Amino acid sequence: MDRMNGMKRTRYCGDFSMETVGEEVVVAGWAAKRRNLGSLLFVDLRDRTGIVQLAFDDDTDRDLFEKAETIRTEFVLMAKGTVRERSSKNKDIPTGDVEIFVTELKILGKAETTPFEITDDVNTAELTRLKYRYLDLRRPALQKNILMRHRITKIARDFFDDNGFIEIETPMLIKSTPEGARDYLVPSRVHQGEFYALPQSPQLYKQLSMVAGFDRYMQVARCFRDEDLRADRQPEFTQIDFEMSFVEMDDILNIGEAFIKRVFKEALDVDIETPLPRLTFKEAMERYGSDKPDTRYGMEIYDLSETVKGCGFGVFEGAIEAGGSVRAITAKGGNTAISKKGMKKLTEEAKGIGAKGLAWIRVADDGTISSSFDKFVAEDTVKAMAAAGKAEAGDLILIIADTIDRKVLTTLGALRTTMAKKLDIIPEGKYNLLWIVEMPFFEWDDDLGEWVAAHHPFTAPMDECLPYLESDKANVRAQSFDMVLNGVELSSGSIRITDPELQKTIFKLLGLTDEEAEEKFGYLTNAFRYGAPPHGGMGLGLDRLVMQMLGAETLRDVIAYPKIKDASEPMTECPSPAGADQLEELGIAVAVADKDTEE
Repeated sequence: MDRMNGMKRTRYCGDFSMETVGEEVVVAGWAAKRRNLGSLLFVDLRDRTGIVQLAFDDDTDRDLFEKAETIRTEFVLMAKGTVRERSSKNKDIPTGDVEIFVTELKILGKAETTPFEITDDVNTAELTRLKYRYLDLRRPALQKNILMRHRITKIARDFFDDNGFIEIETPMLIKSTPEGARDYLVPSRVHQGEFYALPQSPQLYKQLSMVAGFDRYMQVARCFRDEDLRADRQPEFTQIDFEMSFVEMDDILNIGEAFIKRVFKEALDVDIETPLPRLTFKEAMERYGSDKPDTRYGMEIYDLSETVKGCGFGVFEGAIEAGGSVRAITAKGGNTAISKKGMKKLTEEAKGIGAKGLAWIRVADDGTISSSFDKFVAEDTVKAMAAAGKAEAGDLILIIADTIDRKVLTTLGALRTTMAKKLDIIPEGKYNLLWIVEMPFFEWDDDLGEWVAAHHPFTAPMDECLPYLESDKANVRAQSFDMVLNGVELSSGSIRITDPELQKTIFKLLGLTDEEAEEKFGYLTNAFRYGAPPHGGMGLGLDRLVMQMLGAETLRDVIAYPKIKDASEPMTECPSPAGADQLEELGIAVAVADKDTEE
């Protein structure tokens, strides 16, 4: 193979246009394609900016032409030549009007046949592509995603710097503290039998930074949570994290809005209208059945409880009498789109979420109204229900009744999303952002049979809720907030507790003794004794933000080296067993559970 011998790249492959004709240039990259036309040979050279065509002429330089004939796909090349106008233009690529007539060629690296083609329309299984992720990342689509991620990260740093924030790195090896998910633990060699944890977030350190006097902190922070994976969740992820002192909630929301407006404008040239809409948690649940609603389409939930009261149908009346409700959504055009078989699937989906069943009303194309409960409810009542839902010819009303109103809302929220996909009514290229505010401070845990914290224990309750912290947990609201984009939670934040007495009360309500609170959080609560300013902040998921801005299907498309569903990495085959000498040095013995016994 050749050496560079002082030859230096002068332009990237995507930098060429008619304005560069006549320039002598040096380019470098990978051979994406080769075409031999006899006395002429063309090579598409690819780097992270795009593709440019290299041209070789047998009649001009026989030795150079023979060398070019040895090029195969994915060979690493460096070429020197003159930019000229192409005789046969390619309108599919930005550089398609020109080519480089090569006068010097260096083959810097040869390549074996790759396990799959390096092209965006590759149909190879994702697991194979992840095993060879370094090849997968050569594909233009993925390179575009990673470059966009870089761009957004830079905009974030510039924005917060412009607004007086200081980037402070917080530790990766920290004390294990409860934050809602399992910690990743790291054994200590020096302190055998003791463990560090990888941070689920920089929460406590950024609050300590407020006590330290750095009144505006930010960090592009790596976070780790040992929880089950899904399309928008990875065990390691990145937050654009910030905290502010001497502020109220509106100050934090204003900074969040200003950032999101700037990042969309500079990265996508999309104007986001601010201030963003705000919905209370209660409003979001009652209208959309979700605390992260997608508001790009309608199909809002409405209450039929008054309409069906006294209708004689035990399912409806029983739910209302027990303190529950009867609610519905109207799917425009759903009667035509959903067959009887489709209704059975929807019913099973509703039951899988926790509903006892799914009732429906169909409005035929001729306006005829029928329902799944015609035998039990008078025709006038069914018509009144259809009218309440503003149903027209061709529409379908889906109805849930339950003694627990929360189940009614969450089930309809899930069905709303399902129907929107089935009816293909979710608009592309639209970005609906909003805030969810006044989140519940406590949430009911069915398994434990008790109220538990809905947020980390330093989230402040709303002032008006302080009198009934202990007497009416269901109605205690938090000074917390989420930013939601197209049905995806992008960020969470809150105003923090800095009053030691209130903090002590909250710990007790969460079931922590004074000793447990001191052990887990003493370093923070002790710091508050020395003058803690009022403060609050939020963490915005960088991975999810990039994913939504690009319309990617999973986080794996916007993370260079992601994990798969079982939290492993096919490329390096981690996690992997540790050597016996390593374990001995750490004072650790490994007991592997018998899978057959577990099952």
